[in-house]
Amino acid sequence: MKVPYTNFKEKDKTIRPLLVKAFEGVVDSGQYIQGSELRAFEKEFASYCGSKFAAGTANGTCALHLILRAIGVGEGDEVITAPNSFIASAASIALVGATPVFADVQDDFNIDPRQIEAAISPRTRAILPVHLTGRPCRMREIMSIAARHGLFVLEDAAQAVGARLDGKGVGSWGHAAGFSLHPLKNLHAYGDAGIITTDDYKLIEILNKSKNHGLASRTQCDFWGHNCRLDEVQAALLRVQLTVLDAWTTERRRLALRYNALLSRYVTVPTEASNEHHVFQTYVIVARERDALQEYLRENGVEAIIHYPVPIHMQPAASKLGYSSDDFPKTKYLSDHILSLPLYPSLTSAQQDYVASVIESFYRFR
Repeated sequence: MKVPYTNFKEKDKTIRPLLVKAFEGVVDSGQYIQGSELRAFEKEFASYCGSKFAAGTANGTCALHLILRAIGVGEGDEVITAPNSFIASAASIALVGATPVFADVQDDFNIDPRQIEAAISPRTRAILPVHLTGRPCRMREIMSIAARHGLFVLEDAAQAVGARLDGKGVGSWGHAAGFSLHPLKNLHAYGDAGIITTDDYKLIEILNKSKNHGLASRTQCDFWGHNCRLDEVQAALLRVQLTVLDAWTTERRRLALRYNALLSRYVTVPTEASNEHHVFQTYVIVARERDALQEYLRENGVEAIIHYPVPIHMQPAASKLGYSSDDFPKTKYLSDHILSLPLYPSLTSAQQDYVASVIESFYRFR
């Protein structure tokens, strides 16, 4: 049996007619940039997350970068984030001229609030927690730390659309949040896309200009900005997906919990606390002999990947920051042991049983 890591074609079969209709609607309108589909998607997404405002962007990295730029973070400043995320979390900080400062994570893969407090310096301007794998960070503690030190909190919610903590959606905890709508995300565009959420009206006004060249109108540029807009076609397609996102998330959660039951004897499986709503953008196990297991799965037709084998602080781009491989022991351990298994709404029980049987076979005589 073959079990690919993703299967977009099968997943989108049920909504294909709606996607085609949405695409045709944009073509018929002749409006491709900054139009009614974008405005409607921004309003619907903000409501979905429990935020007052949203601003569509070209991708998730733009979302994070534009927010930091808008609040004036720049050269000489520091922003604290997690070292086990995708590189965009730290890159968005470096791209405004600031310094990424890392704090180690916990067993849930998310940044440890105690390590955040220890990393704060007089140069710290913001905290950028990452809701990794779709599990919410400990936002109450993070917001409390930020309040004590007068820091801005920017949620990197790239992997966590729909996740909740104490019933409150990610993207509505911090002062602002950036989401990725990359094809591998639970809510995804058919190409690159991203979106920002915030309750701050002044901030969203700046961001709406900043993502559109700094333009206040077609003939007036208030400041030098970027071209980081979300186009009408993607907004229209995302609006279709938003209508089925909760159903897809319910199925993801069902499959994740089923994996847990099948695999907990052999590997450490992901969990959630009673006040959390995990959306399992990735289903990540912690496994002994991870590399050998990954190869064994591949040989038996199962595509499993690693998020992420090299932590950000050990990337060549981060070499000038001066970190060593031993600075963050939990991050180091996880990078050597984590493995992401196939998980998507169209994954069948037979495929899932097969994945479990291959893992059981690997460990049976070890």
